[in-house]
Amino acid sequence: MIMNLDQLKVFHVAALKKNFSETGKILHLSQPSISLQIQQLEASLNTKLFERTTKTIRLTDSGKLLFDYAEQIIHLVEKAKKDLALLEGSIHGDLHIGASLTIGEHLLPYLLGRFKREYPKVHLLMKIDNSHEIVEQLKNGTIHLGFIEAPIAHPDLVQHPLMEDELVLICSAREPHPLIGHRDSIAAHELFSLPFIMRERGSGTRQVMEESLRSNRLDPDKLRIELELANTESIKAAVESGMGVSILSQSAIGKELQLNTLRKVNIQGIKLRRSFNVLYEKNRVLSLPSEAFLHYILGYFAGSADLVEPPPNGP
Repeated sequence: MIMNLDQLKVFHVAALKKNFSETGKILHLSQPSISLQIQQLEASLNTKLFERTTKTIRLTDSGKLLFDYAEQIIHLVEKAKKDLALLEGSIHGDLHIGASLTIGEHLLPYLLGRFKREYPKVHLLMKIDNSHEIVEQLKNGTIHLGFIEAPIAHPDLVQHPLMEDELVLICSAREPHPLIGHRDSIAAHELFSLPFIMRERGSGTRQVMEESLRSNRLDPDKLRIELELANTESIKAAVESGMGVSILSQSAIGKELQLNTLRKVNIQGIKLRRSFNVLYEKNRVLSLPSEAFLHYILGYFAGSADLVEPPPNGP
């Protein structure tokens, strides 16, 4: 009996996703290739690992037994790689990161640039996705570290808060809305008279905004949302044109504030705050590059109990 490690990794992801098509997307392999590797693994072990239907797959008793061993084997392989790298005395290899939009666009590029200069042999890959997908990618082992914009309760994940971020009301500095004019603040009830340009429902920014308004006894469903956009840069451009106002992360508007194309407007009596968090899987050995970056980023934000100003735009 010869057990192929690549086939074992394919089996492990397929067992987690319960779908060959999804497994192929994660591993960047075609569905026929996934099926072939599973068939070859089953042939080498002389057992059936999955019960297949037209839409899903589920583990057989043999598959359940192998899954436990697969997790241990993959865990040991990662630990061996880490220990060998330590023996060689240099940090190199892949660092795969998943990040939500605001963190991935405005916070991590600066920090990754600094980290890369210190560890030039590390190959960096960052994917921007929503929090749910980042958690799934951590569980599948397709990313080493995840960065999301709000705490998440998950028994298999370890999470550390990095910094507190503030969401702010913004308007055009060149085309002020007539209901705001040149005022620096507005009353909370005035929000419902303004035309909003917002992230789509389900985004971290919008979720925090809606929860904060509800906690202040304000109904976010009564806001006048004129336009929904999935991209922060598009929202900023629309607000700059005078089309409406928005609520975005302060870490996303530093350049526009400096150029005086956008300006912040305080909402009297309300602060919209959230935390940025780093996640990793509890039972998986961190690779040396991911451990080094985790240590670096926790050190960067250490000792800050209050709002941390985001790093400047660019390295």
